[in-house]
Amino acid sequence: MREVCVIGTGLIPFGKYPDKTLAEIGWPAVKEAIVESGVPPKSIDAVYCGSALGGMLSGQRVMKSLGLTGMSIINVENACSSSSSALAEAWTAVGSGRHDVVLVVGVEKLTKFGGGTLPLENEDWEVTQGMVMPALYAMRARRYMHEYGLTARQLGEVSVKAHEHGALNPNAQIRKRVSIDEVMASRPVADPFTLWHCCPTGDGAAALVIASADVARKQKADPVRVTASEVTSGLYTNGYRDMTWAELTARGAKEAYEMAGVGPQDIDVAEIHDAFTIAELMYYEAFGFCERGHAYELLSSGATSLGGDICVNPSGGLLSRGHPVGATGAAQAVEIVRQLEGRAGAHQVEGARVGLAHATGGGIAGLDHGACSIHIFAR
Repeated sequence: MREVCVIGTGLIPFGKYPDKTLAEIGWPAVKEAIVESGVPPKSIDAVYCGSALGGMLSGQRVMKSLGLTGMSIINVENACSSSSSALAEAWTAVGSGRHDVVLVVGVEKLTKFGGGTLPLENEDWEVTQGMVMPALYAMRARRYMHEYGLTARQLGEVSVKAHEHGALNPNAQIRKRVSIDEVMASRPVADPFTLWHCCPTGDGAAALVIASADVARKQKADPVRVTASEVTSGLYTNGYRDMTWAELTARGAKEAYEMAGVGPQDIDVAEIHDAFTIAELMYYEAFGFCERGHAYELLSSGATSLGGDICVNPSGGLLSRGHPVGATGAAQAVEIVRQLEGRAGAHQVEGARVGLAHATGGGIAGLDHGACSIHIFAR
């Protein structure tokens, strides 16, 4: 495999754009990434577009708005891992030598649903019984609290940290700091979650231009390298599942660390899938940032905040930056690349050299998650 680098990134502020089409949401991020890359648009060999709920031919609809068509355009759906799975496919295409320059797009418009939880497939028997994602994560939270003594107030501190970071990020959907008392007093969603324990839905787009090292070094002297790209799926079981352990993420993390030749102690900054507060704590443990049952200790020590040893979700994460499902994975990758380039602005992680992006996809009966994609970047 050839070395793969990122040479351009694009991102629009996440939010609610009910009057815009999917293409109108997506093309500004694509344009920014291409301009930043410095490569002629016609040199892009292929486009991989991730969107979970965008409908047919999302990539073609975005690209035609820019007058860039005719190349291979592949659309990828993998729930919340859609655009990070698209990145994995693009990484393989460049690394294998099939293409030299590839564009990755993540785009989603959730305001078309008018609010509420994400629509799930009724052929899933848990969904037919009323399962929705807030309820699933709430069950995980309750079991974790039972096993490890975590309190609801301690769990709420994840949200406080997320919004502290998000307030510094001009691209975040929610740029409001919240106190622990505000978190606890907000309206209930699914016990023990209140509103501030849950990520907001909305619209958004992100894009990256990736290239072979030979092409990349003609544009940048020290480009950010993609040192690991891993996509895994959940293991099916129709019996007992340990709801306090993110098995899929732990398995993928082990493979990604081996591919990149690093360990958890080497990660300076991470964007992980904090769709709900309990998810961030569980993923601390799955990535080996701490031992099982000790996630709150890591959080309360300040290690995962800006200025800490392993800053997690400096963008504000899904809880504050927002979660337009199919766009999230690409947005996480954009954040990590910009962090390693030292241009994240007010929420910059000083001295970051190795970063990690992680997106899990979908709840499905019998599986920890439907999919999980992990990328490691280095400079």
